[in-house]
Amino acid sequence: MNAPVTVTPRKPKDYASDQDIRWCPGCGNYAILKAVQKTLADITADPSQTVFVSGIGCSSRFPYYLNTYGFHTIHGRAPAIATGVKLANPALDVWVITGDGDGLSIGGNHLTHTLRRNVDVQILLFNNAIYGLTKGQSSPTSKLGTKSPSTPHGSVETPTNAACLALGAGARFVARAVEAQTPRLGQVLARARDHRGTSLVEILQNCIIYNDRAFAELTDKAQLADQQLLLEHGQPLRFGHNLSRGLRLNPQTLSLETVTLGEHGFSPEDVLCHDETNPTLAYMLARLEQPIALGVLYCAPAPTYRAGATPDDSATRPSAAVINQLLRMGSNWVS
Repeated sequence: MNAPVTVTPRKPKDYASDQDIRWCPGCGNYAILKAVQKTLADITADPSQTVFVSGIGCSSRFPYYLNTYGFHTIHGRAPAIATGVKLANPALDVWVITGDGDGLSIGGNHLTHTLRRNVDVQILLFNNAIYGLTKGQSSPTSKLGTKSPSTPHGSVETPTNAACLALGAGARFVARAVEAQTPRLGQVLARARDHRGTSLVEILQNCIIYNDRAFAELTDKAQLADQQLLLEHGQPLRFGHNLSRGLRLNPQTLSLETVTLGEHGFSPEDVLCHDETNPTLAYMLARLEQPIALGVLYCAPAPTYRAGATPDDSATRPSAAVINQLLRMGSNWVS
């Protein structure tokens, strides 16, 4: 009989490194760091089997502040490097830390290919809708009209919707959260980690220096009831004070519309229920601007990239002796 395995409880501080945290006071990254450390403790993650890979940006200092393995890599290439880490050692729990500039601009190509390949990694995309590290230029997710050093007259570009981009790339797990609401963020992080395949979590966060209150409507107590749609699989898509409002599918336009229960004959039965396995519904929810959908938008597991990329070729694989001989044959290799 196998001996029982004892799991040692862990605390968030067990995952904190000895490095001084160098973010601006009030930065949303602090809340995300605390949420990640608590999630790692809740799942009793083994630090020696956990890896955080980041690119370039304020968010990408993340690996320094965790008592795990970490790679602070190059601009936009964190998903590609994380793919190599996961394929080289599938036992590792690999997390990618990126931002709206790092992940959606120079790194957009690497991000979309990692999503479509369904590599078994968790991608946390910190979205503050601005370039913070390089001093406040507009980013791919900056709102129309954003004034910045690179757009002094206001941005004229339509902002990228990270969740829609992920769904379009074939992602099998897409979620969205707000950094200030750490309990719900922690729940989403745990779900992302449990998912086998690429998980993308867009985290809306504040940049107190260059884009303060960019998502104020999602954190101000007076507004959040009407601005947040909290998703739960199988539950009605209701929001507002006393959950008095809901979303229904308009049969004429085949689009989501907000209705007030008790008005114009609308009842709770008219409200759609969330189905996180429905990609069409996930896309419509991701596009909503008011309210903003928060939680798991889409979750439909599929075979991961490693299943096809590393088939079992043990029967035909050359022996170590043969490979060693090939490496020492000089400039001409003969197979």
